[in-house]
Amino acid sequence: MRDSRGTVAVIGALSLVAVIGSAAFAVDLNRGYDQRIANQRAADMGALAAALAYKAANSETVLAPTAQDVVLVNGIADATVTATLVNDVPTAGTKAVKVTVTTRMPFALGTALGLRGAYDVGATAYASLSSAAQIGTPCILSLASSGTGISTSGGATINTPDCVVAAVSTVENGGTGITAKNIIAGTGSVINNYGTLSADLIRYGNSFTNPSWNTNVPSSDKIIKDTTDITDPLADNVDLANARALIGSFIAPRSLANPVTPSGTDWTIGWTPSANVAAYRSGTSANYTIPAGNYTIGKLTIDGGLNVRFASGSNITVANGVSIGGGSTIVFGDVNLKVNGGFASGSSGVTLGNGTIEIGSGSISFNGTNAIGNGAVAINGTVNLGGGSSLSMGTGNHAFQSVALSGGGWMKLGDGDLDVGAGITVGGGSTLAAGKGDYRLGKASSGDAVNLSGSAVMLMGDGAFSANGNITTSGGSRLVFGKTTNHLINGNMIIAGSVLFGTSRYTIAGNFTNGTGGSTWPYTSSVTGLTYGNTLEGVSVSGYDMAGINVSFILSGTLNLGGGAKTKLIAATTGTNGGAIADLLIDSLTSSATSWGAGAQNVFVGAVHLPNSDVTMSGGSTTLSAGQCFMLIANRIAATGGAATGSACTSITGGGSSGNGTGSIGLVQ
Repeated sequence: MRDSRGTVAVIGALSLVAVIGSAAFAVDLNRGYDQRIANQRAADMGALAAALAYKAANSETVLAPTAQDVVLVNGIADATVTATLVNDVPTAGTKAVKVTVTTRMPFALGTALGLRGAYDVGATAYASLSSAAQIGTPCILSLASSGTGISTSGGATINTPDCVVAAVSTVENGGTGITAKNIIAGTGSVINNYGTLSADLIRYGNSFTNPSWNTNVPSSDKIIKDTTDITDPLADNVDLANARALIGSFIAPRSLANPVTPSGTDWTIGWTPSANVAAYRSGTSANYTIPAGNYTIGKLTIDGGLNVRFASGSNITVANGVSIGGGSTIVFGDVNLKVNGGFASGSSGVTLGNGTIEIGSGSISFNGTNAIGNGAVAINGTVNLGGGSSLSMGTGNHAFQSVALSGGGWMKLGDGDLDVGAGITVGGGSTLAAGKGDYRLGKASSGDAVNLSGSAVMLMGDGAFSANGNITTSGGSRLVFGKTTNHLINGNMIIAGSVLFGTSRYTIAGNFTNGTGGSTWPYTSSVTGLTYGNTLEGVSVSGYDMAGINVSFILSGTLNLGGGAKTKLIAATTGTNGGAIADLLIDSLTSSATSWGAGAQNVFVGAVHLPNSDVTMSGGSTTLSAGQCFMLIANRIAATGGAATGSACTSITGGGSSGNGTGSIGLVQ
């Protein structure tokens, strides 16, 4: 048998070389795997750090140095590090930072087998810049789910540089421009024509359209495709829900009835007096003095040209009317007077002192100069004043079936409740001024609780207010509401003159319209001697025709402004229980269209919440916030024909939008 021991040795030696080579490859491979893990860790950290740096600086130049520093800190000194901004990662239209870390690994044990050189070990990481980015509370917000939500045209502008303009659907700028902190089209598109879009971030859900020649838009890194969930921030507001529940409420004026006036003998006070009054005459003169007493009279007739005085302390009833002739001077002292069958004051008027005055139904007229002292007054008929006549009353509760002033006549009431069953009508040049107290107004057959003709004036003091009817005013008129918790108006408020709204909530079961003509504040009344409308609550309202400070309006209808209206309405910064709602200026759930046009100039501070109404600003109208915060929430918002709107709110960005086209940071690959 041949000896084969040498052959076995050769085979063993050769096998040993293979075993050693395999072990060398395994060692080099494991070194590569370890390095890849280290590279991936460094790439992840580098991508996150570079993304954060980009978010802060809004510049791609910071990407590579930041990533390189992070890789070096992780103990990888000889790596090749790249960092770039990439598009469509993780989804179409979004952006991310891509960091790649590559190291050269020389062969170690492999050199024993004659291998020379090195191999690359790489790792890549992506950090998203726009995952679920947050936006601030919008100043201009459209809730329409389709079509164009916000639009401008014909030179119109929207200017909210520190706040968000947002629409659930599409934002289209066909006007001069939109300036905002962010411009957001939640699920729709952002469309620009010849105008300017100025924003730190434009985000859209569908598409972005801008002519290639128009460079008046943000840089591409600030324009991001990403859907945004946009909802009505006031949709579930409990205060608003409770406030709306009061729409249509009113407090009825107290009922009036004719006083009780027993039958009595007629009195004729005159140049030929009846026998029962002759003793009160001073000789044959024109002077009569009726001493204190209790008098039951059938009809009281006083001829013209007399001087008649009823002494204080009397109780007088007249069953069949009071008729006073022209030129007589009639003075009732501090008496209690009850009259049925009508009352005619005569051309010079009458004076009554303190006491209770009750006049039943019939023809009632106060001509000349009339005065009633302190005490309750109830007139179950229409108080007519015209031709420059006047009637002043002191403190006490006052109740009338209706009031009709005309021809420069005026009526002044002291502090006390005012009840009017069938409306107040004030004609041109006439004035009704009432003091502090509760106001309860019914309506006339026209549907108006208050009707002011051109140049008419109605001035009210502080106190609860209820009107079961419309408030209607004409151009040149003036209306002042006092302060209270809540004004209840069961009807439309149609304003064509000037109006001051005292601090309050105004609950209106109807439309609120201002088509002003001819009068602005301040105004000094010759009746009260007071000046109204220099300031309200320390805020200047001079030069405006409609103004209210610390007010909220809760409507069932629309708010329409036109006719050159100059309006300044400011919401309260803190709410009042049952009264003005903090930061809420106007609310209505109506789906009827809202129009602010014809040169209306508005300063609105607070939220105007019209979630179901399409709002159109046109005709050169302006709706601004005078350096304060104005929020408009509507179904659709259109600014046309040179209209301008704006707000000085500051966007609340939270952890989302930082104003540089980036959102929250997160690794995605």
